[in-house]
Formats: sequence, structure tokens, C-alpha cells
Amino acid sequence: MKKSPFSAEDMWKGASPRIFANAQKLREDATEAEEFLWLALRENQLEGYKFRRQHPLGIYIADFYCHKLKLVIEIDGGYHKAKEQIIFDEERTTAIEFQGLRLIRFTNEELLLNLDEVLKKIKVFVNMEL
Repeated sequence: MKKSPFSAEDMWKGASPRIFANAQKLREDATEAEEFLWLALRENQLEGYKFRRQHPLGIYIADFYCHKLKLVIEIDGGYHKAKEQIIFDEERTTAIEFQGLRLIRFTNEELLLNLDEVLKKIKVFVNMEL
């Protein structure tokens, strides 16, 4: 039997049961911006690609993840402007990219004020990276 190029281990990067439980809680407590983007991404609405929300990736949880594209989308609230959070986000981005994934970030404000522009940027990013 031929092994799938998209194994479960690869999809979750070895996430622990605790990370899966945390991801479930985050899905239940989604922010307004996350809900807004999810309505535009779910059910393969963006270029036919399947996105998952609050997806476990090793020790992290991606706001949105498309396994086929190896693409992580992060939505940053106001606290991401704090110096400590900026450092943490840079380390997190490096760790995620080290796993062969690509990451794109948007702020809550970008998403809530101009969803069409955010979706356009995601599509450009997807098409130029393929």
C-alpha cells in the first residue's frame, strides 16, 4: 500500500493531547476577527483549498492552517504589539517555518475593516508561492 504524502503525523507535527484540547477550547472561544475570517475560508471557499481553524502544530496552535499549501494564517490582536509578544511571535514564526510551513499574519483591524483586501492578499500569497 502506497503511503500518503500527507500523513497524520505531518499534519499535526506531533501535537500532544493537551494541545488538541487547547485547540478545541480556542475554537469554542474564537475572537470576532477569527469568526469573520472563518466564514470566508470554511468549506473550501478560498481557491478550493481546505482550511482548518485552531489547528495543532507541534507545541503551537495555528489560527488557520491549510495542509495542502503548508500555509499558516495568524490573526493578531492588540497584545501582539507588546515587546515581549513581538519577540515570542518572531520565535514562533521561525519554529513554524523551520517545519517547512509558510506563515502570513494579519491584524484584527485589517480583517474586520477590510476582509476583501485580506482575502486578496491571501490569494496572491497562495498563487505566488505555488
